[in-house]
Amino acid sequence: MKLLRSLCFAFSMFSRLPMPTLSWRDDNMRYIMAMFPLVGAAAGLIVWLWLLLCQALDLSALLRAAGLTVLPVAITGGIHLDGFCDTVDALASRAPAERKRAILKDPHAGAFAIVAAGCFLLIYFALSYELDVTGSTPLLFLFTFTLSRSLSGFGVLTLKESAAPGLAGAFKQAADRRLSILVLAAFFLVSAAGLIYFGVATGAVMVALALLCFLRLRRLARRTFEAMSGDLAGYFLEVCELSMLAAQTFIPKVVTAWF
Repeated sequence: MKLLRSLCFAFSMFSRLPMPTLSWRDDNMRYIMAMFPLVGAAAGLIVWLWLLLCQALDLSALLRAAGLTVLPVAITGGIHLDGFCDTVDALASRAPAERKRAILKDPHAGAFAIVAAGCFLLIYFALSYELDVTGSTPLLFLFTFTLSRSLSGFGVLTLKESAAPGLAGAFKQAADRRLSILVLAAFFLVSAAGLIYFGVATGAVMVALALLCFLRLRRLARRTFEAMSGDLAGYFLEVCELSMLAAQTFIPKVVTAWF
């Protein structure tokens, strides 16, 4: 039952998919990070259905790209994009680490956040428009969403939080850390293997970029902010998925051009 409650809590927290209402108790959050990649799997399945619908109705590449851009935001309610915006504002301040952490907690969006969000969505849309959709494309999206969340959850559980922990710290304190880390590692390995199996060179580059993004997260958490937070986890997830989409779009074109 704890696993099921944690699964429902994960979907309630990290998506807008309808779920039963649960109380805010440690027992309900025990495995929330371990269940986090399953939210990505659900998002991947919805994107898969969208691609099937586009194919069945012979929709234009423009409309298909719009759906690929909007659906991940709609499914998650923009919670990760919010973390991306807060982190961009904090980084743009060039202030000391303590002030950066204070900016993360500010509910107001600064000019840098708005500009960055617009650029992010524009680039994501353009990459989706240029994407050559094949039979393996839905699976690559599915594994992208599970892999990014497995690394994001791993960062929350392993990187040091601030002295006044926020939401990520609450999840870390309530978690069965050993089991959750093992589950996240299994999700990562399965997702990475799936990307490489179905994407070959493209999948390998996608995995490599995801790991580079995680190294960037470690640096931000340890040096720039001197603490891990939910906003940094959201920032990582968005940058990671954008990087993997770029690889999914460009690598097949590069291979075709060279070989």
